[in-house]
Amino acid sequence: MGWNKTLTFLRIIMMTRKNSSRTGSKATGSKAGDLKAGDLKAGGSRTANSRADAHHVPMREFSRSLPMSLLRAREAVMRQFRPSLRDHGLTEQQWRILRALAAVDAIEVTELAHVAFLLGPSLSRILRDLEARHLIERKVAKADLRRAVLSISAKGLKLIEAVAPSSEAIYAAITRRYGARKLAELQDMLRTLEASLAGMGATDQGDAEADE
Repeated sequence: MGWNKTLTFLRIIMMTRKNSSRTGSKATGSKAGDLKAGDLKAGGSRTANSRADAHHVPMREFSRSLPMSLLRAREAVMRQFRPSLRDHGLTEQQWRILRALAAVDAIEVTELAHVAFLLGPSLSRILRDLEARHLIERKVAKADLRRAVLSISAKGLKLIEAVAPSSEAIYAAITRRYGARKLAELQDMLRTLEASLAGMGATDQGDAEADE
C-alpha cells in the first residue's frame, strides 16, 4: 500500500470513529431527556394527587356554603349602594346606624349595637365620628345616669333625606332586575330563616360585624 493510500485509509477510520461517538452521545442525551421528562410527569402527577388528597374534606363544597352564599348576596347588594353613600361621605356602617336611629326616638348604646350588628369597639368609634359631625345626639338616661341614650339629630335627618332619593332609585333598579314578587318572597324567606335558627340554641351571642 502506498503512503497516500495509507493516509487516506487512516482518515476514513478516524472519521468513522468520530461519527460513531456523536451518534452514541445523541442517543444517550435523548434517553436522559426522556428519563427527565418521565420523572417530571410522574412527579407532577404525584403532586397533583397529593394536593387532591390534602384538600379533600368531608364537607359540602365551599360554593354551597350557606354563610358564603349569604355574604355573596349581601356584597352584590351593597355594591350598588356604596357609591351613593360615598358621595355623601358615609360608610355603610355609619349609614346603618343613622337608619337605625331614624326608626326610633332614642335608644341605648348596647341595644343599638344589637340592632345594627356591630361590635362595641367599632360602634364606639363610629359614634364618635357621627357625634363630631353633629349627626347624632347623646344624652344621659333618666332612669340610670350611668347609661347613655342616642338619637338622630336634625342634621342627621337632613342627611338621610338627601341620600333617600338615590337610595330609593337603587332599590327600584334592583326590584326591576330581580322582580318585585321574588324580592318580597326573598325577604320573607330570610325572616323565616332567621326566626327558625333563633331556636337552635347556639352558644355564640356575638351578633356583630367586626370590620368597618
